[in-house]
Amino acid sequence: MPKPKIIVCIPARYGSTRFPGKVLAKDTGKFLIQHVYEQAKLAKLPDKVLIAADDKRIADAAKSFGAECIMTSPDCPSGTDRIAEAVRGLDVDIVINLQADEPEIDPANIDAVAKLLVDNPKCQMATLVADFETKDQVIDPNIVKVIVTSHESRATSDEPARAIYFSRSVIPYDRKQGGIGPESNYLRHLGIYAYRKAFLLKITKLSQTPLEKIEKLEQLRAVESGFDILIAKVKHTCPGIDTPDQYAEFVKRYSHRE
Repeated sequence: MPKPKIIVCIPARYGSTRFPGKVLAKDTGKFLIQHVYEQAKLAKLPDKVLIAADDKRIADAAKSFGAECIMTSPDCPSGTDRIAEAVRGLDVDIVINLQADEPEIDPANIDAVAKLLVDNPKCQMATLVADFETKDQVIDPNIVKVIVTSHESRATSDEPARAIYFSRSVIPYDRKQGGIGPESNYLRHLGIYAYRKAFLLKITKLSQTPLEKIEKLEQLRAVESGFDILIAKVKHTCPGIDTPDQYAEFVKRYSHRE
C-alpha cells in the first residue's frame, strides 16, 4: 500500500485566557509557536507541518520563520475544529493535532502517534500516554488520566491498546489505598492526536456529548460515540505552557541548553 499523506497541523489562537498572545511570546529570541513548529519539522513521518491561525499577527509571525499558515475563523470552538477547517480542502490522509504551547515536544512522539494509524488502517483516531512521575501529578485535575484496554505493555503500534475512558479525576480508584495508589497504577494522557481526515471532519460535526461537557474533554466525544481511540505509550513528556510563570520556566530551560 502507498504511504498515506501525513501532515502536522498546529492550531493557534491569539486570545489565550490565562496568557493572552502566548504563542507569540519571544523571550528566547523565537516565537513560542516557532519552537513547536521547528520540533514538528524534525519528525520523520509527516510530509508537511502547517499552522492554523485565528489572527493575522500569528500568520505574520509564521511567515517570518518560513511556516505555512492557514487563516481560520476566530469563532472556532476548539483547536480540533480549527484544524478541521484548515485541512478541509487539503489532499491529506492523516492529520496530527499538535498543540501550539508545547515547545519541547519530542519529534519521536509525533511519529509514534502517526504510526498507530499507518499500521492500523481500519482505525480512525489515536493518541499517546505516559507514566506519571509524582503523586501530585496524579491528583492534579489539569493533568488528564486515561484507562486503556489490557495494560500498558500492549500499548505499542504493533499491538495497540484502546482507550476506555479519560478523566480529570483519579482513575482507577484504588480501594485498598483509600482512592489513590502508587503512581504506577495510572497513565497520563498526552494531548496529541492523529485523525484520518474524513473522521476528523465527521467528529467535529457531531454535537457535544454529556461526558464531554462535564469533564471538558473533547476526546470523550469519540469514546461516547462508540469510536476506538488507539493508544501508544511513550517515555517522554513535556510541560505545556499555560501561564506566564510556566513560560518563564521554559525560557530558563532553553537558555541553559544554548
